[in-house]
Amino acid sequence: MSSLQNLYEAAARVLGGKASKIISALGEITVECLPEHYAAVMAELRDHEDLHFELLVDLCGVDYSTYKNEVWQGKRFAVVSQLLSVKNNQRIRVRVWAADDDFPVVASVTDIYNSADWYEREAFDMYGILFDNHPDLRRILTDYGFVGHPFRKDFPVSGHVEMRYDEAEKRVIYQPVTIEPREITPRVVREENYGG
Repeated sequence: MSSLQNLYEAAARVLGGKASKIISALGEITVECLPEHYAAVMAELRDHEDLHFELLVDLCGVDYSTYKNEVWQGKRFAVVSQLLSVKNNQRIRVRVWAADDDFPVVASVTDIYNSADWYEREAFDMYGILFDNHPDLRRILTDYGFVGHPFRKDFPVSGHVEMRYDEAEKRVIYQPVTIEPREITPRVVREENYGG
């Protein structure tokens, strides 16, 4: 039996009903769970002797409002974590869907994985996903007065405001964006004897 199959069976046995779905595809295992089971799933993956995923390597937000150029038929926001077991030389992915698309919230896992702190702040800043019980949830990449969440698929490419230095006032001024939105379609020029 392959190590991937062993990991799949161990995850299914240990997590039981806490996992909504366990997917084995493309040589990877993904555990999906509901927000109310997220912290428990992460703790089991870290602490259970058969799994021992002691490192959270990455955590990010995902906006599924459009997926594969189609309208998505499920929850809009997810948090995806990549875990590593140094002991067992294995990786696993955990995906939790936020229950409310208008106010996405999932539990913070900073008390389980210290490295989740800045990753969760980034997901909050870029996607607007709130992490319940995070010790210091504030913006990390954008300005403190920034409006919106720039990685959301409905965020305008040019943004909402722009800033410039005003020489007369000797300070930075925020103002509405002055760029006209436009769509640029590249032209393809082919030679007459192209392909034949």
